[in-house]
Amino acid sequence: MDEMVLRAQRFINTTYGNVPGINPVVENGVTGWSTVYALTRCLQYQLGIAALSDNFGPTTMATLQSTWPSINAASGAPANLVRIIQSGLYCKGYDGGEIDGIYNARVEAGVTQLKADAGVGTLYPGPSMVPKLFKALLNMDPYVLLAGGNATVRTIQQWMNERYAHRANFFMIPCDGHFSRDVQKALLLAIQFELGMTDAQATGVFGPGTQAGLKANTLSVGSSGVWVRLFSAGMLFNKRNGVSFTSSFDGNLSARASEFQGFAKLPVTGNGDFQTWASLLVSTGDPTRKGTALDCVTKVTAPRADALKAAGYGIVGRYLCNVPNTSLNKMIQPGELAVLAAKGFRVFPIYQTWGGSASYFSHAQGVADAFAAIEWARAHGFLAGTRIYFAVDFDALDYQVTSNVIPHFRGIKETISEHASQYQIGIYGPRNVCSRVAGEGLSSASFVSDMSTGFSGNLGYPLPVDWAFDQISTITVGSGSGFIEIDNNIASGRDSGQGTFGPGQLEANLDVDFDMAQHDALLVDVQTYLTGIGVPEEGGSEIFDRDNATLGFNTTTESLDITLTHDGLITRLARQLKMRKALIQCPILWEIRKLNLLDGVADEMVRNYYNNGVLGRNDCSTGLAQIFAATAISARNHAIEQGIISGTVLGPANEPDLWSVWQRLQDPNYNISAVGYVHIWSAADIGVSRPGLSTSEDHTRRILARFNGTGPDADQYGHELLGLYKVFEKYHAPLRNP
Repeated sequence: MDEMVLRAQRFINTTYGNVPGINPVVENGVTGWSTVYALTRCLQYQLGIAALSDNFGPTTMATLQSTWPSINAASGAPANLVRIIQSGLYCKGYDGGEIDGIYNARVEAGVTQLKADAGVGTLYPGPSMVPKLFKALLNMDPYVLLAGGNATVRTIQQWMNERYAHRANFFMIPCDGHFSRDVQKALLLAIQFELGMTDAQATGVFGPGTQAGLKANTLSVGSSGVWVRLFSAGMLFNKRNGVSFTSSFDGNLSARASEFQGFAKLPVTGNGDFQTWASLLVSTGDPTRKGTALDCVTKVTAPRADALKAAGYGIVGRYLCNVPNTSLNKMIQPGELAVLAAKGFRVFPIYQTWGGSASYFSHAQGVADAFAAIEWARAHGFLAGTRIYFAVDFDALDYQVTSNVIPHFRGIKETISEHASQYQIGIYGPRNVCSRVAGEGLSSASFVSDMSTGFSGNLGYPLPVDWAFDQISTITVGSGSGFIEIDNNIASGRDSGQGTFGPGQLEANLDVDFDMAQHDALLVDVQTYLTGIGVPEEGGSEIFDRDNATLGFNTTTESLDITLTHDGLITRLARQLKMRKALIQCPILWEIRKLNLLDGVADEMVRNYYNNGVLGRNDCSTGLAQIFAATAISARNHAIEQGIISGTVLGPANEPDLWSVWQRLQDPNYNISAVGYVHIWSAADIGVSRPGLSTSEDHTRRILARFNGTGPDADQYGHELLGLYKVFEKYHAPLRNP
């Protein structure tokens, strides 16, 4: 907590707390947007603006310019106006005096330092507060070098502020050493100003006038002046190594330009030509470039393939499946891959269902998507080595990448690595999303949605170093029966797609997602069955009577609902393992229903054993389906040895392995997967066939019994769960495709 920021917040609440449109701020001494927005509204109120807003927009700027173009010790500015400046200085990290409304030497020093840090000390000399600086004061932009920032980039930011801040629509950009969307737009504005555009014409948009001007300003060795400075700035913003901020286009800058051109698959000229400028300034680069790769939602027939081949294309991106409950048929069609292969095309698969908002993405959804993608890739005949591109088709903000997208891709990687290690993982999305997922080691190539030039994840971010395809425009190719609309993609050569395919087959008679419209009917049948064998809907009074599920933590209703929460994962796991999903659901529901105080005590004893070195135990049944770590290890080892999954064989008696797996069993996804492997291992242990789609009732009962061990209690467990299995099957069987 900063004491002076706290005082600034108290000033806002005390002075303006009763002003409509100015909400009280939390008095925590921490600078944030809520405080900055409140100060902006306070300023607007002081200026007599009726419609208060968080935005320091044109009205605020014009009113401030007309009433207080320069605020200093001699200007006679109202005390509260000075207090807003003092509060803003403290929120920005500068000394603002005592928030007493006096524009004294400390305020002057703070304003002078802010000008110097922003690079405008020469443009706006002296200690006066001017409107452009006031706008810079009332935001969260930093004007000092931040961690991870580049000092040369900061020098460029300061230079741009000094050179262009006098222009009407150029506002001071941060000087923190980081490239950002505001800095990218400022670079475009700077170019437009140097092209001689008026303030009205300079919009920061890469339009025809800007493009024409750049085409007339090709740079080469020997060029000098401000255009070279802007070009070298663009190179530095795009993180090109070995570049200095310079006004001289020398051999080094030419060599670095050649490297960038090779990286972006531009003609390698070593000059600052139009296409190089374009790729430095906007995510599409020159959108008229002709690519050699494409993606489309339309079936590529033989005539369309001929038209695409004639247009110079050789790699096609196609979708593995359709979006459920939608009418668009965008997936690969029967016979289409054979046509493409015969015509000499190579294909890369894309997996996308929804993916249009952050709420879709999570670890659990990543696991489910990976299972579905594996199944569809195999169904279409994609062979080992294929890279599947999983789509992030929305403008993900950086915090959403952290909170949603990265966990999603962790789920994808875990599942692909375990169940289909022959496939590679790619990502489709904006630049920042692709780079961050790759940086976590969760993808091996990026299909960049650069056509979305306005995405915050594209603005101010360089082309990912692992880019394979760069989507830059939507065009049409061919005519008549050969007509097709495509997204035109530049190919880097990192992924050439696949040219041969297996026969492929989508297996029938697999389980599908549960129809939630039947939830209530299923619940009644589950309740009826369980009460019939002595398990009541509500708990009883005996705390430790686990066998009768009395005083359990969950009712039957809650247990079923928790189980159905994981229906998507259970369904896809069952499809992957080619077993009945009811076989996985039964022990999960049963163990959730039986969960008791003793289970928590046992868990705590294991934690104490490993964490505190106190008396306890090195293993216990745990997690959603109450599985021992030793059992999970043995089951997974068996699945690895049988080639069912990939992974590392662990020691069921090795305590580091036990502790590691025991902790992972707390994750419902890992625990649910373990249920399937335990059933496969159990079948082998008792000498029956691996559970499949037509396992007999007797073998199903015996496999379920082995889940709980051996002996009379386990036999009873098997009989009880077989009845529950039949209840689930009553609802699953009619939904399956024959």
